[in-house]
Amino acid sequence: MKHLAIYARVSTDQQTVEPQLHALRQYALRRAWEPVEYVDAGVSGAKDRRPALDQLLADCRRRKVDAVALVRLDRLARSVRHLVTLAGELEALGIDLIATEQSIDTSTPVGRLLFHVLGSIAEFERDLIRERTAAGMRAAKRRGARIGRPEVAVDRLVLVQGVRSGASVSELARRLAVSRPTVRKLVSAEVENLCRSRTRGSDR
Repeated sequence: MKHLAIYARVSTDQQTVEPQLHALRQYALRRAWEPVEYVDAGVSGAKDRRPALDQLLADCRRRKVDAVALVRLDRLARSVRHLVTLAGELEALGIDLIATEQSIDTSTPVGRLLFHVLGSIAEFERDLIRERTAAGMRAAKRRGARIGRPEVAVDRLVLVQGVRSGASVSELARRLAVSRPTVRKLVSAEVENLCRSRTRGSDR
């Protein structure tokens, strides 16, 4: 007998998963499959981590189930991109995905076609985001805005004196209230500035 993972989720404690579970149990009964229930009650679909969904995916990776069923796709994923990622992983594992109220079943040609379409939409969405981000950065540069992380303002005198006194990177980081990688970058920049100054002086 095949094992069917049935997944139900509601966003608040005031809602109940029973209507979803009833429909999914009936589906499993009609297919003569053994249902294994995974329930996230009072868990928003926007959350990256959901205990029951995490367990479901872990059992899928261990090949403990043959298919995953839910009433609607929005119970499973927080976005089209997330849905396509999950569906792709299930497909790679040879596990079908079924949404009973939407007549979606990836074991059928129509169901597979749907997910190819969803994948194309998700890729299109990513391209749009990249284009908008790039356009926004170009516009900001034209306005004279600085792009990237702001420079760290430090007391250069404290830095130079610390280096000359032989202070460790950790000690300099504490004095300047910055991270150790930042101290290393600042010291490196000071050395480069010193080398440039000496070079300019020797050229005169």
